[in-house]
Amino acid sequence: MQFSASTLSLTVADVAASRAFLTTHLGYAVQAEADGFASLTRPDAVDVVLLARGTEVLPPDQRDQHASGLILAFTLTAGLAEQEQRLRAAGVDITMPLREEPWGERLFQVTDPNGVVIQFVEWVAQVAPEGA
Repeated sequence: MQFSASTLSLTVADVAASRAFLTTHLGYAVQAEADGFASLTRPDAVDVVLLARGTEVLPPDQRDQHASGLILAFTLTAGLAEQEQRLRAAGVDITMPLREEPWGERLFQVTDPNGVVIQFVEWVAQVAPEGA
């Protein structure tokens, strides 16, 4: 099996709000758009499709689901703290401030207008414990 692309499809209440958030703050570009639908792309990340809740494109048992329990995570090569500062200065609510986990993961989170949690991650070099 060989894949040609990866796309994350999110069912949201307000497609325009999530589209604006992702294009304004995360550099996504609109690839296609219609009423209740937006396809967003970025060359270095997974594509995102936004579908309006209740849309008949989806099977009946999926139409009213909400993108919950999902974290859209992006790994940065550098500059995590600067990105948190940039988003904060732009008025984005930082819903989990920058922190570093013991296993070497630095991260922070924001939440888009539809409640989609977006996490930014940067991995830092681990120092081996003495005697290891």
